[in-house]
Amino acid sequence: MNIRSARADDFDPITAVARATWHDTYDELETDVIDRTVDNWYTTDSMPLEAPGTVVLVAEKDDDIVGFTHAVAQGESADILRMYVHPDHQGEGIGSKLHERLITDLEAYDVDRVRSIDFAFNDTSRAFYEGLGFEQTDEGEVEIDGENYPEAVYTLELS
Repeated sequence: MNIRSARADDFDPITAVARATWHDTYDELETDVIDRTVDNWYTTDSMPLEAPGTVVLVAEKDDDIVGFTHAVAQGESADILRMYVHPDHQGEGIGSKLHERLITDLEAYDVDRVRSIDFAFNDTSRAFYEGLGFEQTDEGEVEIDGENYPEAVYTLELS
């Protein structure tokens, strides 16, 4: 497996991974809501590769993108906005390897803490982040298609 920085031509497979993962993970959302959200959230506009402090990584296996992550560093902290592994490849350590590389890349920005934000009802995400040493530190809400959904914020102190 290879972890590398994303390129502009990676957005179709990134979107495919996001779509498959959302459909597999978020039973609380209707199919058409998932499709609209993925179409809006996983683009070169919403994940600008050249923006200051932005890190977008992909995981390749047999020349196919099977996972990705997106984070933004600002000041002393960084936010992991997206971390997905295709359902067919979950449990293979891909998420952990993406996370390890992401932390290494974020350390170049001198961040002291990393936060991850996800749906509060995503038990798999909670277990993943807690297994990496994150602790839930806050709650919030995200609006999707006119509905509000609870979010959980997990924080990892680096220093």
